[in-house]
Amino acid sequence: MLVLVAPGQGAQTPGFLTPWLDLPGVADRLQEWSAAIDLDLLHYGTNADADEIRDTAVAQPLLVAAALVSAGQLFPTAQDFSRLVGASAGHSVGELAAAALTGVLPEEAAMKLVRTRGLAMAEAAAVTETGMSALLGGTPEAVLPHLEKLGLTPANVNGAGQIVAAGTMEQLAALAEDKPEGTRKVVALKVAGAFHTHHMAPAVSALEAAVQEISPADPHTRYVSNKDGRVVTGGREVVQRLVGQVANPVRWDLCMETFKELGVTALIEVAPGGTLVGLAKRALPGVATLALKTPDDLDAARALIAEHATPADEGVREA
Repeated sequence: MLVLVAPGQGAQTPGFLTPWLDLPGVADRLQEWSAAIDLDLLHYGTNADADEIRDTAVAQPLLVAAALVSAGQLFPTAQDFSRLVGASAGHSVGELAAAALTGVLPEEAAMKLVRTRGLAMAEAAAVTETGMSALLGGTPEAVLPHLEKLGLTPANVNGAGQIVAAGTMEQLAALAEDKPEGTRKVVALKVAGAFHTHHMAPAVSALEAAVQEISPADPHTRYVSNKDGRVVTGGREVVQRLVGQVANPVRWDLCMETFKELGVTALIEVAPGGTLVGLAKRALPGVATLALKTPDDLDAARALIAEHATPADEGVREA
């Protein structure tokens, strides 16, 4: 059973969209989305530097666009996707890509919503200087109470020995000086705010207003939610979770547990892949994985799909 996942913010690197523009139709799609959301995706995906694409308002639409473009090379139609993919999920902003790929939102609607999300989260982040740091190693039993003591939020519980803390820069500095027992390393992330915490509450209000005009469809393929790792079968429920998720922790550990319960045998991470494959290699031993970084990876991805694309039985951890 094949699972398709989309990465979250911080996965972007300068020029990562450049090789995809050589494929037929990709530049045209990016130009159409750029016009729809008033953001030059072609420029930011090819010529912009690391600081420019670190901007939340830029990074989020860029990541969703990359996920949709790369997935489209493997699954040209919704029918192809629903026939070959057993479940899909996205980490943080990657959830909007998963919502589009599973048919909950049309692609352009997903791009418009992620543009609103990025702008609103950037505005919320500007109120107080905040950030996020990944803790590598350590157990939840040791890490979580330590974060609470420092006033930090466990914004991403990623499994495989990784928890991401979020809060003010002062709180994160204190964490770097005082690591929890068993933690090997604290790594500052390339993000511009304390996402998935109370600092993002203003962005929730902006998204609530933005989704009023959206008429979502029920997913045609299992959609696994960051909120609690459950399979969500209603389109409106997916959208409600997307709205609330900006101010609540990402439970990627529970998503991976659901993949395991569903009987996953292979996992593909769409562009710019790598982060989620790394987590899967540690948390899902025996599962074949592939990070779709450039078009050079497409043939290997197609071979993996041909070998593993058999949807599992329905009904695990449904919401």
